[in-house]
Amino acid sequence: VDGGILLEHAKALRYHFDLDADDRFFWYTTTGWMMWNFCVSGLVVGATVALFDGNPSAPRADRLFAFMDEHAITVAGVGAAYLVAGAKAGLVPRADHDLAALETLGATGSPLPGSAAEWVYRDVKDDLLVASFSGGTDVCTGFVGASPLHPVWPGEISCRCLGVALEVYDETGHPVRDVEGELVVTQPMPSMPVEFVNDPGDVRYRAAYYGRYPGVWVHGDRATLTDHGSVVISGRSDGTLNRGGVRMGTAEFYNVVEALPEVTDSLVVHLEDPGGGPGELWLFVVAPGADPEELAARIRSEVRTRLSPRHVPDQVVVVDAVPRTLTGKKLEVPVKRVLAGADPATVASLSSVANPESLDAFVALAAARRAPARD
Repeated sequence: VDGGILLEHAKALRYHFDLDADDRFFWYTTTGWMMWNFCVSGLVVGATVALFDGNPSAPRADRLFAFMDEHAITVAGVGAAYLVAGAKAGLVPRADHDLAALETLGATGSPLPGSAAEWVYRDVKDDLLVASFSGGTDVCTGFVGASPLHPVWPGEISCRCLGVALEVYDETGHPVRDVEGELVVTQPMPSMPVEFVNDPGDVRYRAAYYGRYPGVWVHGDRATLTDHGSVVISGRSDGTLNRGGVRMGTAEFYNVVEALPEVTDSLVVHLEDPGGGPGELWLFVVAPGADPEELAARIRSEVRTRLSPRHVPDQVVVVDAVPRTLTGKKLEVPVKRVLAGADPATVASLSSVANPESLDAFVALAAARRAPARD
């Protein structure tokens, strides 16, 4: 049996999370997410593992913080989307929960915006380590994460994980700093998959990971490696927006749009023009009770002011919900493909979508876009 994943987990938990036999460890996760494996591996370093089964927001939105308090959890973790939702809802867990034992609060599954990290320090607890991590199911571990020896910079992930030869490449395959590019790993990791099932000659395997830069693992994330060693994850490479040759990360939009009090969620995609034109930037927002036209005007103004005129969306559409995975990730690429005419069943595993019915609005919009214009 390959022990690579176990080795990766022991490394991350012991040295990045400072987890040992004196700790109580909890990560809110389903059994279908890699974080379940990560959580159970807490036993490897001797920690006591706590499991939560149920709705994290019932009977109150701060249910997980109550659980952490009740069981004196020292190291906890959640999906970043949970912290974003808590900040958006204006929760103040520290008002009702002591959380004296809590030393580390991890977040993964999607980028953790700086505003959510600041909310943790202000309204949850001010003397803990906010441990933002990013990795992948493919390796079942992290590429970048936090460390007790590194500062926490809100909106950034503190460091590259031990033993991970991570770089950010530009379009020509050269490493860059303080410039957004492709997240790559240049040396093997113990938990990397070595083949795919039913893949004679490793054709699909090589195309999936090594097709762009020979001998270099491409994970599929856009990122920035800063001069001080932190990493900013912008989103998936195939979900990255390209406006007139200028790449833009989806997180840029979410940080601005979701700061508006009437917006509870959002999703942005760029739809290419088959004829070779510039295409269109579509922004979908969840904003119950808001006037669509007034909201669209306000969003365009905010985006123009806080980002740039190039970032201003061509279309702003109000929807009932943003499709997300069970782990809280927005389905940016599947939605883009649905809007291009693809069947939802072919672009996403519907059993892994938390709200599959939310895709119906995008299917209807795709059909309307394909319908011939009437005189």
